[in-house]
Amino acid sequence: MSLDSLYQESILDHCKNPRNYGAIDGPKVAIHQENPSCGDQIDLQLVLDDAELIQDIKFTGHGCAISQASASMMTLAVTGKTRNEARSAVQTFRAMITKGEALTDDLEELEALQGVRKFPVRVKCAMLAWNALESLLNG
Repeated sequence: MSLDSLYQESILDHCKNPRNYGAIDGPKVAIHQENPSCGDQIDLQLVLDDAELIQDIKFTGHGCAISQASASMMTLAVTGKTRNEARSAVQTFRAMITKGEALTDDLEELEALQGVRKFPVRVKCAMLAWNALESLLNG
């Protein structure tokens, strides 16, 4: 697999035009995480409603195209999901990125990141936002 196929159109679009980038006003839970091996950083914020649905999720940070695109895609994938559904999404994404397992239908857009598996050093980049989300959800 070439680097060109790694940076598919969808990945580049999410990197250049990240969805849910910014800060949330008001009460929220937040976390900062870094990938010390490459310097990628993320600040992740989310708001859970009384039914434990992810009402809002935003991120800021900097890093490579993979980490930024993965964060953008993640925010779209988990908005409106319950805490447990989001935890399940983290596990499903991790299994795809590390073991090549299939994604569920609701996570199909994340298939653009499956090529990252061929570049082990980039797996941490793709997982940064997901690990931050998992930490927030597990409180």
